[in-house]
Amino acid sequence: MNTLLQAKRIVIKLGTGVLTSGIGDLNTPRIAALCKQVNTLRQRGIEVILVSSGAVGLGMGKLKLEKRPKDLATLQACAAVGQGILINNWQQGFDPHGITVAQILLTREDLRARHRHNAVFNTVERLLANGALPIVNENDTVSAAEIKFGDNDTLSALVASVINADMLFILSNIPGLIDLQGTGEVVPIVESITPEIEAMAQGTKHTTSVGGMISKLSAAKIAHRAGCGVLIGSGSDPELFNKLLNGESVGTYFVPSEVPVKSHKRWIAIQDHTHGSITIDAGAVVALVERGKSLLAAGITDCIGNFESGDVIQICAPNGNSIAHGIVNYDMERIGVDAPKLEDNVVVHRDHLVLL
Repeated sequence: MNTLLQAKRIVIKLGTGVLTSGIGDLNTPRIAALCKQVNTLRQRGIEVILVSSGAVGLGMGKLKLEKRPKDLATLQACAAVGQGILINNWQQGFDPHGITVAQILLTREDLRARHRHNAVFNTVERLLANGALPIVNENDTVSAAEIKFGDNDTLSALVASVINADMLFILSNIPGLIDLQGTGEVVPIVESITPEIEAMAQGTKHTTSVGGMISKLSAAKIAHRAGCGVLIGSGSDPELFNKLLNGESVGTYFVPSEVPVKSHKRWIAIQDHTHGSITIDAGAVVALVERGKSLLAAGITDCIGNFESGDVIQICAPNGNSIAHGIVNYDMERIGVDAPKLEDNVVVHRDHLVLL
């Protein structure tokens, strides 16, 4: 696999199971090995951004908790205690290589709002330009929804999309997507995430982790839309990146979209929360999907939600499947009441529309 050889900017997501050897115990030798590999990549001219889990698990250890708490306040307390420990250990791991780390804590809201999305991009760009290594984590201390469902797999895919990464590496304690219902072996390459591929996914039973393969496939879908390749592999392999640089096939590689989303459309593509939806007829589906046209009012059959002009909405086919995201030009009330008068008017322009 030569995908890493062509990459200029990559995101590496490291799960709690990779970084710790138990509740509250960092796996220092593994962190040292990872830091060495990252240094090798940087010396080859590859820009690296880390997305690091582990804060909650480290906080659990310091607070002497044996099981992941279920109440939000305790989870947030664990994150607050553990985050400082986590970033300090990363800096210690990179000190022998003369690398300065930079902590970036995000919530999904930081990537949903356009101006904050742009601010994240600009910050990462400046850090990389100055030779620093950005280390991103979810801001679990304040993000309620993310802690309940919180998985850094999704966050890493969003980050990869925001910063225009070529590849995303999701490293955990599993070697890749395993065909448990068939060969029992790691699937080496996935061209598209079909229902059969999704059936292979299972959750996690790890005490400090959240997500499992289900969240990793979800992340791969997000990255795929943005034209970013994804590799799911083992973070315990100290030679993982050397093997990839030597052209070996390791883990499961998810092929990116052949028609990647343009940079100015990535923000639209990664939105997991839209303000409503518009259902269109079969003719409009053909116009959007096959002809690359804008969405006109004449093709709209139904509207749901309470969206306003400038909001990101879903565009759905007659069967209800979401086929696109786009920035709408009219308030919902205007479309619903005045749609017949808007027949030739553009409701979503193709320059602000992303096919899913």
